[in-house]
Amino acid sequence: SNVATAEPSAASAMARETAEIPAAAGRLLARADLFTNLAERIERAKPRIMVFCGRGSSGHVGVYLRYLFEVRLGMVASAAAPSVVTAYRRPPDFRDALFVVVSQSGRSPDVIDATQMARKFGALTLAIVNDENSPAATASELVLPIGAGTEQSVAATKTVVLSMIAGAQLVAALAQDDDLSGGLRNLPQRLSGALACDWSPWAERAAGAAAAFIVGRGYGLGCVREIALKVSEILRVPALGYSAAELRHGPRASVTPTTPVLVLRQNDPAAVAIDELVRDLNEARETVFAAGGAAGTLPWIGDGHPACDPVAMLIPAYRAIEAVARRRGYDPDKPPHLSKVTRTL
Repeated sequence: SNVATAEPSAASAMARETAEIPAAAGRLLARADLFTNLAERIERAKPRIMVFCGRGSSGHVGVYLRYLFEVRLGMVASAAAPSVVTAYRRPPDFRDALFVVVSQSGRSPDVIDATQMARKFGALTLAIVNDENSPAATASELVLPIGAGTEQSVAATKTVVLSMIAGAQLVAALAQDDDLSGGLRNLPQRLSGALACDWSPWAERAAGAAAAFIVGRGYGLGCVREIALKVSEILRVPALGYSAAELRHGPRASVTPTTPVLVLRQNDPAAVAIDELVRDLNEARETVFAAGGAAGTLPWIGDGHPACDPVAMLIPAYRAIEAVARRRGYDPDKPPHLSKVTRTL
């Protein structure tokens, strides 16, 4: 019917919040003293391992930060499984660990419990949160507030990107990494440029498919998983986010021309595997949408810093998913069966 496909006039909260990301990123990155103070406090504790705790989009922030902490700081990083504490009641030994809880609301009971237990069993705890007064922040010794402002849409956009940037800036401070700091300084401007990139041809294909694949590697993997989640919750299509290497270990068999593949490429040593995969998929006549690099088929702003580019690629993906959802008569701000604070235990 015409009604469902007509463009609604009022922008969704998701669209508005995505458009606010570049300015919010600039404000966050300007708070140099915040990152310096946190880095000094963490260095005093001399943690040997990193543990990331978060659900959904916040979990994807942890995947992104894991690569940064391991590649830039040489620290072993791991994902926390809250059920170890909440269901199995067996908290591990957290001595010498930096436990980082990432949460938009800071109110999910399992994440709060896991943070309290990690602190009790020896971890230095850090909360990357939007609400500084939330229980997860209160449970943590250190707090890194991302300052995203209120987020109305159930589907998080601003808070995800800002949490990634906050973690990356903390890594840059800990590593005294001028290269990464420079990439982050340029990021607000690149985020603005990314707002103009139209990826809706990809989102249209994904919305009409039985399933969709999103693929990347290294610094791109957290963002790949995040885009897959948004396709699942907003376009209501099962979407699978894979490492380009993992895709070859079995799942490649289920990719067909009717299951579109979005490929994110950042210009770093992980790009070799991405380029080979794109070539193979194209030779097999699969439906490929590639972002970044010479073989990119989606509009993009050119290669920037490889640790920052996948984060910037979230913006055109979010915008395309939001626009196509509205064209199909879905409300991007209210995916079914979800609420702003997801209470799992």
